[in-house]
Amino acid sequence: MKKKIISTSQAPSAIGPYNQSIKVNDTLFISGQIPLVPKTMELISGDIEEETHQVMKNLESIIKKAEMSFKNVVKSTIYLDNMKNFSKVNDVYGSYFEKGDEPARETVAVRSLPKGVRIEISMIAVN
Repeated sequence: MKKKIISTSQAPSAIGPYNQSIKVNDTLFISGQIPLVPKTMELISGDIEEETHQVMKNLESIIKKAEMSFKNVVKSTIYLDNMKNFSKVNDVYGSYFEKGDEPARETVAVRSLPKGVRIEISMIAVN
C-alpha cells in the first residue's frame, strides 16, 4: 500500500488530529470540508448557497493538489444540519459536476457539525 498525505494552503488547515486528504495508491480520501476561508480560517455564514460554494472550492483545491478534478470524484457524503436546505445545496453541489457524470452520494441530516456550521462534505476520488 502506497499512502501519501495530500495537503494545500488553498484549503483550510485541519482543525483536529486528521489530514485534509490521504491518497492510497490511486484513491484520494478527502476529509469533510466546512465553509472555512483558507487564508483567514473565518467561517462563511448566512447564505447556504455561499457556504456550499466555499465548501466546494475547498474540496476542489485539495482535488487539484492531488492532480485530479471533480471528474475523478466517485463518492460524496453531504452532512446537513437541516434538510430544508437540501434543494439549495443540491443545486450548488450539482453545478460542479458534468451532468450525467455525477458521483455516488448520500446526504445525511445531523444534529450538529463542527464549529456550528450547517454543511460539511467529504469525497473520494480515483485516478
